Amino acid sequence: MGEDKLSILKKNLRNLESIAIAYSGGVDSTFLLKVACEVLGDKVIAITAKSSTYPERELMEAKKFAEEIGVKHIIIVSEELDIEGFAKNPTNRCYYCKKELFTKIQNIAKENKVKHVVDGSNMDDTGDYRPGMIAAKELGVISPLKLSNMTKDDIRNFSKQYGLKTWNKPSFACLSSRVPYGSNITIGKLKMIENAEQFLLDLGFRQVRVRHHGEIARIEVSPEEREAFFNLNTMDKVSEKLKEIGFKYVTLDLFGYRTGSMNEVLTDKQKILNQ
Repeated sequence: MGEDKLSILKKNLRNLESIAIAYSGGVDSTFLLKVACEVLGDKVIAITAKSSTYPERELMEAKKFAEEIGVKHIIIVSEELDIEGFAKNPTNRCYYCKKELFTKIQNIAKENKVKHVVDGSNMDDTGDYRPGMIAAKELGVISPLKLSNMTKDDIRNFSKQYGLKTWNKPSFACLSSRVPYGSNITIGKLKMIENAEQFLLDLGFRQVRVRHHGEIARIEVSPEEREAFFNLNTMDKVSEKLKEIGFKYVTLDLFGYRTGSMNEVLTDKQKILNQ
């Protein structure tokens, strides 16, 4: 069944003829880019957006892989904080971000005579509150992985078969997702979050989120990594560093990392109003 999904993906890509991929360097877009280059060759452009919500380490990894496979890679500036209303952090914040991003990618696609804009959304992305997908649909962005019925597990398994280093890369979302809805997003907050998460990654944690609740840092790590915090030396190091970064209080979320934890405060009514 899995092999059929890969065959379907290749067929779907072949039918598109030429594409511009919204490429972040994450698990999904890296796999999509690899397969697309295999199928369409030089009819593929990878486009990465540089902004204050996108950590430097992610940009460097994206650039490195694009160079390795020899794809045309365009880096654009798409500063979300410049979008009217975005910094106020409404519940449909991602809609404005994706609309801006995909509009810019569409313009580049037209300039390069590329027929379609695609993204790395997959079947698992349909289970959470994702207003950005509404913007993608409005602008006609295609999601080949989703159309091929691929789940995150499928993508990781195929990525491993292709020898991609991203096959077991932790999930990542833009840094703005660490700030509670209704709380203003600032470059200062984003920098604090980036520095705090980088410190935890440097300590050896793999799946990391540092949620910015004003003076409080709420750390999420994968459930199996929580045990590492039951070490006084680790707790002292993390607390001291995050206070140095600017937080007054440092806490650990006892449930650990889970996708969309900031959406847990939203009611179904709020989600519907923003769709």
